[in-house]
Amino acid sequence: MTLFADEPAAPGTAGAGGLVRVRLDIAYDGTDFSGWAVQQGLRTVQGELTEALVRVTRTDVSLTVAGRTDAGVHAAGQVAHVDLPEEVWDTLGASLVRRLSGLLPGDVRLRAVARAHPDFDARFGALRRRYRYRITDAPWGAEPLRRRDTLAWPRPLDLDAMRAAATALLGEHDFAAFCRRREGATTIRALEEFRWEVAPEGPGRVLEAHLAADAFCHSMVRSLIGALLAVGEGRRPPSWPATLLSRTERANDVTVAPPHGLTLVAVEYPPDDELGARIDLTRRVRTLDTTMGP
Repeated sequence: MTLFADEPAAPGTAGAGGLVRVRLDIAYDGTDFSGWAVQQGLRTVQGELTEALVRVTRTDVSLTVAGRTDAGVHAAGQVAHVDLPEEVWDTLGASLVRRLSGLLPGDVRLRAVARAHPDFDARFGALRRRYRYRITDAPWGAEPLRRRDTLAWPRPLDLDAMRAAATALLGEHDFAAFCRRREGATTIRALEEFRWEVAPEGPGRVLEAHLAADAFCHSMVRSLIGALLAVGEGRRPPSWPATLLSRTERANDVTVAPPHGLTLVAVEYPPDDELGARIDLTRRVRTLDTTMGP
């Protein structure tokens, strides 16, 4: 067995016997997956990709992903990275997309592969993640061709109220009320974008929520959508979701919206020369600055 160095090869050192950091751009229909992460006995996106990569490259691989999507959640712009032996990349890199398309199932596609900067980290290097959540309040429900990525809501929704509630949530806050807490993980997040648009399609009205943040904690997006659905129905006032930001534990009165309306649309990264600084910043445990008052 050939042994390889543990560190990614630096640019311009082809043939040095190291590892190449490779970026993977991935899309999938999450309907029939038990989420991204490998789980014993369950079908997952990571599991399918890992199996296909091992078969093509004939080497062990370990995928690091930008965001672990839950069961039923889709992705149009998921990003992962993997380290491959230099000679494997030199031999297969240009053909990986084509080779993997013949092995992967139809509900997951590898759209692009590229040699990345050695400092590239799909998870910790990300500047922001962008999500979209689709809902229709048409009386007949979702259109047949969009039923897998659009939530059918049985009652009319007040779009203006939902927009007001979304705007009040923007900024850096502790979103503990909207997150399923994980041991050692912070729930402080900077919500950069939360807006609602009417999709330019018909018949029937389709509402799309567009959210962007440096990161989202577990179930945060679906919990935010669930809270705003209560506002849209008139069961809660537009001011209610923002009042939950004062809580330090998950709010039991917030319903988590179904997963199938949610899609990870894109992950954005800084220029290569800023990757190291971004990773250092992301790894720091954040606290809220309360010195400036509310």
